[in-house]
Amino acid sequence: MMKLKFVIASGNKHKIAEIKAILQSELDCEIEVVSMKEAGFTEDIEENGSTFFENAYIKANALKNEAWFAIADDSGLSVDYLNGAPGVYSARFAGEPCNDKNNNDKLLELLKNVPSEKRTAHFVSAIVCIAPDGDCISAMGKCPGTILDSPRGTGGFGYDPLFYYEPLDKTFAQLTAEGKNSISHRAKSMHAFAGELKKYLKNFASLLKNHLEEHTDVNK
Repeated sequence: MMKLKFVIASGNKHKIAEIKAILQSELDCEIEVVSMKEAGFTEDIEENGSTFFENAYIKANALKNEAWFAIADDSGLSVDYLNGAPGVYSARFAGEPCNDKNNNDKLLELLKNVPSEKRTAHFVSAIVCIAPDGDCISAMGKCPGTILDSPRGTGGFGYDPLFYYEPLDKTFAQLTAEGKNSISHRAKSMHAFAGELKKYLKNFASLLKNHLEEHTDVNK
């Protein structure tokens, strides 16, 4: 059975766990998923793109290698009342020191006294993967929600305690990991990515088969 190795351009253990779980559920082959640090990459990657896709591509491209699939997710929160902010600056929204509490506190302050009907938002996830042969596979995913005026739940990470998902009447932080992975922005982008990856692998297998058959004919 084919075994695929993925190196994730992230040091966020929560994000890596989510991506690994979704890949394992989507792909019908054996996989190995490691962080970029585990793969020996310790340099800082400057994320200077203006979109989630650009940042994901920058990170994935920095890790490209003939021995693995380099995969990067760039994701964040987009609040309509704030004209899309924090957007690509979601992880460092409140500045140094960068942490979830400071980011959430700043978001709540900016939305202070804003009525619930104007607190609409969505999470965005852009997935970019650079295959061993240099091909680029990508996908996007979004999940709509509302920003609450106080946190709920102890799970998840980032803005999850403030992000209310109406269909389940819960914040992302109140969901189990499995529950979140079934409906989140990253789940949607990873599902779309897995579909594109399957097409890529099928095409690659076909090309490899034709290549071997051609060389077999030549050597007869």
